[in-house]
Amino acid sequence: MLRPRISPCLLIHKGGLVKTVRFTHPKYVGDPINAVRIFNDKEVDEIIVLDIDATVAGRKPDYELIRRLAAECRMPLCYGGGVTSKNEFERIVSLGVEKVAVGSACVSDPDLISRAAAAVGAQSVVAVVDVRLHEKTGQYTVFTRNGLVDSGIAARDFAVRMRSLGAGELLVNSIDRDGTRQGYDMDLIADVRASVDCPITVLGGAGSLKDIGEMIARFGIIGVSAGSLFVFKGVYNAVLINYPKRAERESLISASL
Repeated sequence: MLRPRISPCLLIHKGGLVKTVRFTHPKYVGDPINAVRIFNDKEVDEIIVLDIDATVAGRKPDYELIRRLAAECRMPLCYGGGVTSKNEFERIVSLGVEKVAVGSACVSDPDLISRAAAAVGAQSVVAVVDVRLHEKTGQYTVFTRNGLVDSGIAARDFAVRMRSLGAGELLVNSIDRDGTRQGYDMDLIADVRASVDCPITVLGGAGSLKDIGEMIARFGIIGVSAGSLFVFKGVYNAVLINYPKRAERESLISASL
C-alpha cells in the first residue's frame, strides 16, 4: 500500500556534507558516508543525496562517491548532481541507485527526461523543480544552477511538461524556504500538486515534525523531505543526525491522514 515517505536530504559540497540557507552559505556538518550509516540505523524511508557543486562547476557525476553511497545505503537512494545524459542515468542506476534526479539539464534539454525514462524506466527519473517566488509578479518560477539562473518558466508549467515527457517523480524545492526552518510553502505545493498526477517529494523549510504532519494532512500520499531538521538539533543548531523512530513516524502519519 502506498504511504507517505519521510526522507533526509543530504547536500554534498567539496566532498563534505553541508547545509545551506536559501542555497547560500554552505555550513559543513560532517562526512556524507558516515551520515548514511547513521541513517541506516534509524531505518529511514529513503535518502536523497544532491551534489550541489557538479552542475555549477561543469563536472560529471562523482561515480566513486555514488558507488560508495549505494554500497552503504540500506534504504532506497535518490542521487542528483551533474547528470546531463541518458548514459549517465544508466551508469548511476547500474551502481545500485534507485532514482536519479536532474534539474538544470532538464531545463536546457527537456527531452533528456524522455530518453532517460526509456532507458531506465520512469520510476527512476526524478525531475528537480527548484523554485523562487517573484514578489512583483507573485509567480513561482523555476531556477537553475543552484538558484543562480532564472529560467522564466512557471513552476506549474514546468511540472506539467516534465510529467508529460516521462518523469516518474518531481522533487519540488522552495529556494526561499531552504534552511530557514519556517515551514513548507504550502501554496507552492498546492499549485504543483493540482497540475500533475505523479508522485511528488517536497523540500525546503521543515522546522519540526509538525511541519511534516501538516504536509501529509493536507496532501495525503506525498514524499516529505528535509535537511536541517535531520542534521541539526536544538535552538543552537548543534550538529546531530536524527530521525523519528518507526513508532513515532507511524503515529505522525496515522494522525495526519
